[in-house]
Amino acid sequence: MHKLRLIARLDIKNEFVIKGIHLEGLRKIGDPIELAKKYYEDGIDEIVFMDAVASLYERNNLFHIIEKACEEVFIPITIGGGIRSIGDIEKALKAGADKIALNTQAIKTPAIVEEASRIYGSQCIVGSIESKRKDNGSWEAYVDNGREETGVDVIEWSQRLEQLGAGELMITCIDQEGTKKGFDNELIEIISAAVSIPVIASGGAGKVSHITELVSETKAGAIAIASMLHYKMSGIKEIKQGIHQAQIPIRL
Repeated sequence: MHKLRLIARLDIKNEFVIKGIHLEGLRKIGDPIELAKKYYEDGIDEIVFMDAVASLYERNNLFHIIEKACEEVFIPITIGGGIRSIGDIEKALKAGADKIALNTQAIKTPAIVEEASRIYGSQCIVGSIESKRKDNGSWEAYVDNGREETGVDVIEWSQRLEQLGAGELMITCIDQEGTKKGFDNELIEIISAAVSIPVIASGGAGKVSHITELVSETKAGAIAIASMLHYKMSGIKEIKQGIHQAQIPIRL
């Protein structure tokens, strides 16, 4: 059985890590390099840097942050937000990123996922999905940091991203994001059963039991957390110990 990966998610706007609820009402948390270094030293397995306003301004502004982070942090780093071309992916990888998260551009131009995975390998490409539950009980994919609906069904899009060559999926549940009330376990269960690639669950973690319940009910391969760390609700060692005590394999 694979060990669960614990990932710190850092959403960034104007050089600051920010945090909101449902991807809105953003407040400043701190310096991304300082936080990345702290989480790395405390034992996080991976870090995801997301440019929260990249799609608005049609660019990713994190390359210099990634370069600095790589001088302090020696675990896998994923970068997302505003990645629009193979050239952008090349820049991100040269800056030191290990993986690229594609959302908006993947929906606009699915061929970028196929081309990027062919050039750089599937392990480098993360299909990022921002999901919102509809009144009929299904889930719709959103883009532009949860601002724009697409009409695309999340489950079908998850399977399509795997077919296009994505090596893993990161599912951000907008309804749960920032609420600290737990994940959308039903959605993660359906997606992780529908694809054969690893699924990262993001959005909703407020306590260790939310993580252990999700893992016991789904095949999620990784958990991305933000509020728990940013607001010092739990330390990384404490979270990992709680997961371990629930008899879930994790790197301590």
